[in-house]
Amino acid sequence: MAQDLHRDYEAELAEFRLAYSRTGCAVATALVAGGVALDLTFYPAQAWQLGVVRGLCTVALLVLLVLLYRPHATRYVRELTLAWLVLPQVMIAWMIYTTQGAESPYVFGLSLALYAAGIIMPIGFLQSVGLGVFTCAAYILAGLAHAGTLVAPPALIGNTLFLLFSVAISAGCTFYNEHARMRLFALQHEVSEKNASLLSTNQALAQIKGMMMQQEKMAALGTLSAGLLHEVNNPVNYSMMALNMALMDPAVAASADLKESLTDAKDGMLRVQNIVTDLKTFAYQKPGGDSERIFLFEKALRSALRLTGFELKGVAVDTQLPLDTHVRGDEPAVIGVLVNLLGNAALALHKAAQRRPGLAPQIGVRAERQGARLHVHVRDNGTGIAPENLERVFEPFFTTREVGQGLGLGLAVCYAIVQRHGGQLTVASEEGAWTEFSFDLALATADAVAEPGAAPAATPPPTPLGAPAGALPA
Repeated sequence: MAQDLHRDYEAELAEFRLAYSRTGCAVATALVAGGVALDLTFYPAQAWQLGVVRGLCTVALLVLLVLLYRPHATRYVRELTLAWLVLPQVMIAWMIYTTQGAESPYVFGLSLALYAAGIIMPIGFLQSVGLGVFTCAAYILAGLAHAGTLVAPPALIGNTLFLLFSVAISAGCTFYNEHARMRLFALQHEVSEKNASLLSTNQALAQIKGMMMQQEKMAALGTLSAGLLHEVNNPVNYSMMALNMALMDPAVAASADLKESLTDAKDGMLRVQNIVTDLKTFAYQKPGGDSERIFLFEKALRSALRLTGFELKGVAVDTQLPLDTHVRGDEPAVIGVLVNLLGNAALALHKAAQRRPGLAPQIGVRAERQGARLHVHVRDNGTGIAPENLERVFEPFFTTREVGQGLGLGLAVCYAIVQRHGGQLTVASEEGAWTEFSFDLALATADAVAEPGAAPAATPPPTPLGAPAGALPA
């Protein structure tokens, strides 16, 4: 863990070093060139000779500055930084040798360079010590060479001690700066990890909240349905009995209008009975108790189509189902998924009809058996989903509806329900053209499990919306 943290620290610090190195090299270039004024002040007789050396050093620094702006300069930022730090020191040491040796005032330039490298530049501790030792050695050699003797004069000894003090201060500053940067990076890394953990926790809580809200809605629907069953079922049965008896009356058979009216009333009562039957699914379910119950997917789809009948007015629904659609799972939850997908498709179709006059709104529901799973596809020719929203449709509380028209929890809950059934809910879309949601459920039949080595069942091509298909009655 510590090794990974150090590696990440070095990778992040590389850009930081590069930025500081570029700035420092540019400043050093300007100071070396501007030092001509010092040459004219202290050594006017040698100003021309010193100026030529400064010019060469300035050109070399400019070359290093250009290299620092080359691609992949972060790989060589340490070497380039040391190069432009050492180069002015070599120049100053030569000037000390050329002018007054150990007594030359240029020794202060060496000291200032050490302070700047240790306090400002993000170099390492060993680099700082190495630069200091090199500077002291260069100064001693320049002073001895100027004096022409191996006996160090007092000025050389004193200035060398002064430089050693500068090296100690520079190295100390470098050490503490490096330690502080490392601690700051570690704190940033810790905060980043905690933020990521909090974000994951918040997403999990949002998903749990959505599922709890869905369960509360189902429980409320169950309570309402249970009450409706007692209040509605008996009157409906009495009405059906009365209508059947009336249709058997000879007077009704003699009157076509009366027979048609009674038949329409009977159809209306049958529809009420179907709705009551669908509501029974929610009224008598035990939360979590029927998660592995075998049911007919076709029946669940019929229930979902009836429950969304109002939203699907004016929408053609084409279906294509295999002969056997027995699946294993939580039927009320699967119906809830279908109701949500059909309701979203209906909303998209109504919006598309406003934008594209003459559009024939259609929904295609297709299912096929693949191995031990039943794969279901719900496709509409509505508004589609924008590419930037396609990866966010399953996020809790993400919605493109207007304020007050939805919390953005429907698809997130559907995703969790399908995932709980061992499947996956996916989406594909073309903005302005179509949207298709797909999910899969476990088949309940014993022969559904594919034999080892058997090839998976071929997937039939998608049924074009509007093409003939076995339509389920809504």
